[in-house]
Amino acid sequence: MPKPGRLHRSTPHTTNPLIWCLAVICAILAVAVIIAGVVVFIGYLVIKPKVPQISVTSARLDTFYFDQANVLTVQVTIMIKSENHNAKASVSFYGTSFGLSFRGQSIAYLVADTYGLGPNSTTEFGYVSQSTPIPLNPDEADAVNWSLRRTVANFELKGSTKTRWRVGLIGSVKFWLHLNCMLQLPVNGTPIFPRCSSRSQ
Repeated sequence: MPKPGRLHRSTPHTTNPLIWCLAVICAILAVAVIIAGVVVFIGYLVIKPKVPQISVTSARLDTFYFDQANVLTVQVTIMIKSENHNAKASVSFYGTSFGLSFRGQSIAYLVADTYGLGPNSTTEFGYVSQSTPIPLNPDEADAVNWSLRRTVANFELKGSTKTRWRVGLIGSVKFWLHLNCMLQLPVNGTPIFPRCSSRSQ
């Protein structure tokens, strides 16, 4: 005859206090992240930060000399404007470097030291870029003669600058600003006013 089994009373399972502590800490962190997100969002709506801009305001071909030895000498004047349309934040521009080229031939590099702009302000830099004499191969010489017949020479301005500014509770904000402009410059020195800015990239 089988022996009757014995009933064992189960003891309630208790949660480790360490797990409770971790759960409380995670809950606190989650609430803190949510509050920080709400504060940043409200700050963004109130301040409405605007990305600074750079643009080419004018350009002029001062010298476009091509001699019988197929050597080209070029001088170009370019005005570049920096803009800060933030009402309450100053902006610093740094790492500014642009390269000017003609049919792949590097003419000059346009650089600037770190500079700042106050709220709602702009500034312009004038660059006079003069090349060393550039020897051309027959194809490049034909292209220069073609430009002279058209009375327009095509140049490319390409480069970037970095910006940094502090926006209230949001903290420090950084952006890269890029320029990539095709400049069709009259060989008679007439200035042009291109619509080329980092906003259009």
